[in-house]
This record gives sequence, C-alpha cells and structure tokens, in this order.
Amino acid sequence: MATDKITVKANISAERKKVWNYYTEPEHITRWNYAIDSWHCPHAANDMRVGGRYIARMESRDGKVGFDFEGIYDEIEEGESFTYTMPDGRKVKVNFSETGNLNQEVSVTFDPEKEHSVEMQREGWQAILNNFKNYTEKN
Repeated sequence: MATDKITVKANISAERKKVWNYYTEPEHITRWNYAIDSWHCPHAANDMRVGGRYIARMESRDGKVGFDFEGIYDEIEEGESFTYTMPDGRKVKVNFSETGNLNQEVSVTFDPEKEHSVEMQREGWQAILNNFKNYTEKN
C-alpha cells in the first residue's frame, strides 16, 4: 500500500472564526464528526494546546461498534492551522485558508493507515469533512 499522504478539502461559506470554532470546539465536533448517518460522535474533548489531547468517540448509533479517535497536538497556529500525531505515529495537518470574504477552505492532510485502502480512507475523511461543511453552513 502506498504511504503517500492523503488530502481532503472542502470550501465552506462562513466567516473564518466560525469555521475554526466549529471545527475545534467539542460541542460542535459531536454534531458533524461521522462519515455515514448510521454513526455518530457522542463525545469529544479538545485540549487545544501543544501537547494537549484531542479525542472524539465515533460509534454506530446502535452502539455495537465504535472507537476513540485521538491525537496529541504538535503545532497550533490559532485560526490558521494545526498538526497532531495519532497514537500509532501517523500525522495529521488541518489548514484553514480564506478564499473569499465568506469562503474558507479547510484541507486535512493525513498519513494513511495500512488496514484499509487509500480510497476508502479518502472517502471516509472526505465524508466527515462534508458533514462539517453542511453543519457549519446551516448553523
């Protein structure tokens, strides 16, 4: 399997501060952080500082399967970008850039894991980012 990084992107029609807050605040994360409607994110915590821990519980709505998605922050540039490392050593970078007055691009670049295909991972992370876009634009 290729170990090249994967990038997913979404353009969000909202002001920059709102996009940052909705992406990083636990009360919002629980509203959009899932790839398909039969799953949800019942709990999230985010200690947004270098060395701080991010954790989001992702599980099926029937409670039969689930996992904790975790990372430790390596770098944070408030309102601009952050990077974190997952427990297995893979890295993630999230970048926020303004593309217009009320248009923000959010890009997420991550190291793929070896268990699932690159395409499956790309589709899953893109679906989550699309949920974020929909939630942010509607609220």
